[in-house]
Amino acid sequence: MSRLRIAEIFGPTIQGEGALIGEPTVFVRTGGCDYRCAWCDSLHAVDTEFRHTWAAMETQDVWTELQRLSKGNPLTVSLSGGNPAIQDFGPLIALGHTQGYRFACETQGSIAKPWFGDLDTLVLSPKPPSSQQTVDWAAFDACLEAAQGAGSVVMKIVIFDDADYAWARKAADRYPTLPLYLQPGNLEVDPTVAVDPQALADKLLWLVDKTMADNWFTPRLLPQLHVLLWGNKRGV
Repeated sequence: MSRLRIAEIFGPTIQGEGALIGEPTVFVRTGGCDYRCAWCDSLHAVDTEFRHTWAAMETQDVWTELQRLSKGNPLTVSLSGGNPAIQDFGPLIALGHTQGYRFACETQGSIAKPWFGDLDTLVLSPKPPSSQQTVDWAAFDACLEAAQGAGSVVMKIVIFDDADYAWARKAADRYPTLPLYLQPGNLEVDPTVAVDPQALADKLLWLVDKTMADNWFTPRLLPQLHVLLWGNKRGV
């Protein structure tokens, strides 16, 4: 069994974004990330300034907590972060599968892991220009290669502005067979500041109008449902 750095484990709640939006889920948020996105909404799981709050847990301890939270119901477990691909979740996935749990993982596609192929859902979320990060497409391709055998692999891109939108179209052209999900980004990431639901709705409408005007019918357009419901509170 492997030792894991865990920022928080919480749920059950609903998945707030992407291909599994609305699905009852228990979340395992890992500590540590190889990116520093300008608009990161999970700095408590990314920045080493917060590493003293991360727990070093054995796989069995994580599994025990997942079972406690789900009350033994075989729900979907979402591996997020930070970047969960930094760590070895293979043993946890194998253990959970024996009890009927399903595993999803969201990662930017910068680090490939053999256990990607054991996932029920892999969400690859390359970061657009507004993140101020640079995507290594060779690493992204390696993630796709590692994910052979996964139940499904999709791409999700957060859109903040016109430059992100244009970038997303090029990314979609690069991977035409990957199901694509787009969602407007939330610039207000301070958990102590209330989110403006109308501003989020307006941003989604902007994205809908833009894709329809361009006759770009490939992506599915979604809100960040968890932000609409809970703002930027942790643990939901």
